Amino acid sequence: MALAPAPAGPPPGGTSAGEMERYYCLLRAAALLEAAAAETTAPICAKDISNELMKQFAFLSGGRGKDKAWIITLPDNSRFNDVPEDVVTKVLTYLTSIPSQHESDSKFILILDRRLDTWTSVKMTLQKIAASFPGNLHLVMVLRPTGFFQRTFTDIGFRFSQEDFLLKLPVVMLSSVSDLLTYIDEQQLTPEFGGTLEYCHSEWVIFRTAIESFALTVKEIAQMLQSFGTELAETELPEDMYSIERILALRTEKYFQLKEDITAVTKEGKLLLSNLEEPDVGECSQDQQRERPGDWETVNRLLGQLREMETAFDGFWEKHQLKMEQYLQLWKFEQSFQEVKNAIEFLMGQQAELPDTGDSVSQVKQRLKDLSHFDGMAQDLIGKAQVVILHGHQLAANHHYALNLICQQCNELRHHSDVLSDEIKRKQMRLQKTLDLHTRLQQALQCCDEGAYLLANQQMDKCQSKEGAQKALQDIERFLESSSPYLNYDPQSLQYDFESVLTAELKCQIQSVQVKLENVRSMFENRQSCFKKLLDKHVRPVQSIPFLFQIEVMHDYQEKRNSLQSFISDSDDNLDILKGHVINELIETERVYVEELFTVLTGYRAEMDNPAMVILMPPVLRNRKDVLFGNMPEIYDFHNKIFLHSLESCLGAPERVGFCFLDRREDFQMYEKYCQNKPRSESLWRQCSESTFFQECQRKLEHKLGLDSYLLKPVQRLTKYQLLLKELLKYSTSCDGVQELQEALVAMLDLLKSVNDSMHQISITGYDGDLSELGKVLMQGSFSVWTGHRKGPTKMKDLARFKPMQRHLFLYEKALVFCKKREDHGDGYDKTSSYSFKHFLKMNAVGITENVKGDHRKFEIWYSGREEVYVVQSPGKYKALADCKRRGSEDLLVKNGDEIQLLHEDGEGQWLVKNLNRRKEGWIPVHSLQIVVGDCRFRNAKVAEDGALAPALQVLPPSLPSRKDRTVLIQQRQNLAAEE
Repeated sequence: MALAPAPAGPPPGGTSAGEMERYYCLLRAAALLEAAAAETTAPICAKDISNELMKQFAFLSGGRGKDKAWIITLPDNSRFNDVPEDVVTKVLTYLTSIPSQHESDSKFILILDRRLDTWTSVKMTLQKIAASFPGNLHLVMVLRPTGFFQRTFTDIGFRFSQEDFLLKLPVVMLSSVSDLLTYIDEQQLTPEFGGTLEYCHSEWVIFRTAIESFALTVKEIAQMLQSFGTELAETELPEDMYSIERILALRTEKYFQLKEDITAVTKEGKLLLSNLEEPDVGECSQDQQRERPGDWETVNRLLGQLREMETAFDGFWEKHQLKMEQYLQLWKFEQSFQEVKNAIEFLMGQQAELPDTGDSVSQVKQRLKDLSHFDGMAQDLIGKAQVVILHGHQLAANHHYALNLICQQCNELRHHSDVLSDEIKRKQMRLQKTLDLHTRLQQALQCCDEGAYLLANQQMDKCQSKEGAQKALQDIERFLESSSPYLNYDPQSLQYDFESVLTAELKCQIQSVQVKLENVRSMFENRQSCFKKLLDKHVRPVQSIPFLFQIEVMHDYQEKRNSLQSFISDSDDNLDILKGHVINELIETERVYVEELFTVLTGYRAEMDNPAMVILMPPVLRNRKDVLFGNMPEIYDFHNKIFLHSLESCLGAPERVGFCFLDRREDFQMYEKYCQNKPRSESLWRQCSESTFFQECQRKLEHKLGLDSYLLKPVQRLTKYQLLLKELLKYSTSCDGVQELQEALVAMLDLLKSVNDSMHQISITGYDGDLSELGKVLMQGSFSVWTGHRKGPTKMKDLARFKPMQRHLFLYEKALVFCKKREDHGDGYDKTSSYSFKHFLKMNAVGITENVKGDHRKFEIWYSGREEVYVVQSPGKYKALADCKRRGSEDLLVKNGDEIQLLHEDGEGQWLVKNLNRRKEGWIPVHSLQIVVGDCRFRNAKVAEDGALAPALQVLPPSLPSRKDRTVLIQQRQNLAAEE
């Protein structure tokens, strides 16, 4: 499916005003949090110098002097002078940086405990402090050595070096711990100096490391949130819906991951804060509490700013997520809108091509049916449009940012749906009105036909009496009374009532119907006048005078049609009536045929799968319905779904009958398969025709005849078509479609020939190979054949060939096959013909000589440069299968059953025929001769339900031998030569 274009709303990377405001709030919160974390983090971290800090040669207890200077203690450590100066500098720098995070002008007091040390060590320590102390050193208080000699040395040494130290350091030499109280309160001193300030150095290092780690984590979180916010606000997104959905899913996942990180950091900070709280805070004075280091305040401040950062981040994400979801909603809505809109426009185009009128009842009904099917599709689509519109209303109700665009597209979709629905309703109304008009016209035409039949079927010999004339006159009057609404149609009234649907074609039909109505009314008036004159003459006794037209009453449809033809003149209108009768017969018999096939398939074939009926079936019949019925389901589907509708559309357009047959000529090839299977079907039927299964099926269907009669219906129907086409062609001279009608007749005759040829072919035995590889059977027939050799010495066996051999020849596309016809043993149905294969000639090596010694019935076939020569002569006597008139005359030259001899053929497709029974000669067109001689004959005829013969198809002789045989041979030889 093609992707919809990007929505017409804000671009994928665009940011709304509300989202931008939340983004700026997020940036401000991130900046404040990052700055607070940066203040907490010193240039040197406790983690980096943890080993040096753990040596405890200097520490920051948290105490402060009376002048608020921070106290840094250097406890008595005999190995202090061994510590490198850079390490001392790092530690002192770190310790002085901690108070500087809270106060910009922090001052420091150093307590140098050297009570157990020497003056030399004291001096070196002071020198190292003077060189490396990084902060604002307010005072250095030295607890001098307590030993007698070292104290003396210290006093003397300090006295002589005092000026040097004072220039660099404000040093105070203290004799005892109590001297510290002069400068520092007791509460600000640790216990080793007589104070009360509790201090644990290892715990202090752990807390400092945790606080700095927490601050660093908070800083990283702030940077991550700021980076993620920048990505959401400033990154351009792709222009397809599926990529945006994937990105939104990834961002949502990242958002929840960041939320988890914030929660974890907050939990860590709260835990750290609870550990920093002093248990006995209440026992300390406010001043004492204020003097403690600001670690608790630092952590608490970071937690507060982290909460503000999280709130700003949640607000920004909420706006961003809403925008993205609404954008995707709009995209999906527009995609659905575009799909439905395109589908409606496509249906509108199809709807515009659907006609809103028709030329016949069947055509209008079919178009109404098509329009109804189309309306079903349209209603389904309109239902989808309503779903899209409802979706748009839901988006609008949820305050979507593209409210105006959504409402506009909903209105557009509603408009398109209404237009499509209105157009379909308009066409339905026009077609329904057109159907009403056609129905009235058809009723009028049917009334004309019934009137013509009534007049044609009146037995005029019985009408010579007074009673007969009175009865006939009463019949006419009753008919005129019942048909008055149709016979008295007013064309002006029809045109006024149906003006909105009238086309030029419909106007012509109305005029044509009016002319026929006038003709029929005139015929009735003449007949009434005749009968009234007869009644007047019966007032006095006179000799009965026969009526002008002596019409013999016939008892089948064909004879009634001939009687009607004798009554109706040869005017164009009357020929149309006769054509209408033939078409009616064609359609009605087609309907009956379809119904009979349906009955057989449901009443017999389907019952073979019925578990309740299977027990009645003989074993030989089970799982063999495809053998018994062949491809009858395929034939039924073709006639029921396609061909019957095509014929019904010709009811008001007889010129289209030929097209119906020509358009479907390939479909009729399925009959060849059915006929080829017929021998197998008959054999299976003979084995189980007396079974209870068939008797029960026949009883349920209430059929008078058995299944075998209905299995013959496709064969009978195939032969019936060419007879009806021939009859229709007789009434269609110089009319539209007559050429197509002639082609249709030829096509059906060719089909009969093709079926017959294929029936002959399946009876070939002894051929070592696949006959289908030789191509299609073009012709076949029985011939007299002489063989000879034009090269080399004459062989003795050739002398025996003066008597011709009887051979059945099959002309394939690639070969000419010689067979010997054999009659198998058996009686009745069991007696069939077969063809023993003798040899074949490849067509690419065959030569033809058309005439042999002036005999038109003989032609010569030679092979491989005349290495083998065959003289072929066709049989000249046939039994006629139909009646035929002499060319250019109404005289009957041949009657069904006569024995005829074919004398010779002229160059225009005419045959000189001699009737051996009547001793008559005459010329017959070749297409008429094909009907008379036929390509197949029927034996063992049975009486069908309609009283007509229901023959069983048998393989019979010969295609018509003529110059056409030689021409086909020559043409096929030339085709193969051209291919080589």
